[in-house]
Amino acid sequence: MTGTTRTTQTTNSTRTTQRRRSELAAFLRGRRARVTPADVGMAPGLRRRTPGLRREEVAQLSGVGITWYTWLEQGRPINASAQVLDAVARTLRLDQPEREHLYHLAEVPYAPDRERAAEVVGAEIQGIIDALDPRPAVVYNARYDILATNPAYENLFSIPVPETMASRVPNVLWSLFTVPEPECPLVFRDTELPIMVATLRGAYGRHVGEPVWEEFVRVLSEASPRFTELWESGDVIPPGRRVKTFRHKTIGELRMTSVSLSVNGMPECRIVVYTPDDDESSRRTTELWELRRSRSQGQERETENPAPLRGRDLRDCGAKEN
Repeated sequence: MTGTTRTTQTTNSTRTTQRRRSELAAFLRGRRARVTPADVGMAPGLRRRTPGLRREEVAQLSGVGITWYTWLEQGRPINASAQVLDAVARTLRLDQPEREHLYHLAEVPYAPDRERAAEVVGAEIQGIIDALDPRPAVVYNARYDILATNPAYENLFSIPVPETMASRVPNVLWSLFTVPEPECPLVFRDTELPIMVATLRGAYGRHVGEPVWEEFVRVLSEASPRFTELWESGDVIPPGRRVKTFRHKTIGELRMTSVSLSVNGMPECRIVVYTPDDDESSRRTTELWELRRSRSQGQERETENPAPLRGRDLRDCGAKEN
């Protein structure tokens, strides 16, 4: 790297930082102006020229120094901790998107509440992926936590999916890295797993320092040397269209194209839909659906018309013979 290149990069970085600080200052002033003294249980007082709270009032309510908060709102080069930003966010009554925006402008890693780490899929999204059956569909977040599935996906994946210690949500990476290779549903495991880890690392850059993410990476690294190896490679790729080959113990291999669709209102979550990549896989997908349907109908018939008890069964149940 030449001296000119380094100078240019430093200049661009400085401009970006200055731009963030000016945006942070404007954002704080705008949020402060909309919060009235009555909103925070304070008397309005006389001769109030400020439409909302004064700077000293925000500082007092947030438990920070007036000089420090003034400098923060002026965009001066000061450091802010997550604890202080949380206090300011509570005082200014910021909602979750505004709080996240505040963190990004202040260049502090955003760590949502642990309760928010596992997003809840609404009935509308669940209905969409159910309607895609017999096409397998799943809702992933950026960590590959499984937030919702349809029966076709569960049948295609066909291995247990454990909950992770970090998020308490089933996670597909945990299954793929901890299941014995002969039981893995992915045929080309050595090709597919590096892509998934590189996708995970691409998302990780937005969450460095967040407890749930750091715990997830740490514990999975302890559980799988292969994951550790791939993680340390540093490769990064975005989610996108992929062709994967699955093995199913009943119908054989299926080549499936996966397509990712974003979900409004669920940042960093995506619906992944698998469609057959060739005629043979399409035929086998239909066969798999028919097999699942016949099994389901058989179970329903057994429930509606249980088999009659034989004599031995009656004795086992405590019935008395005449």
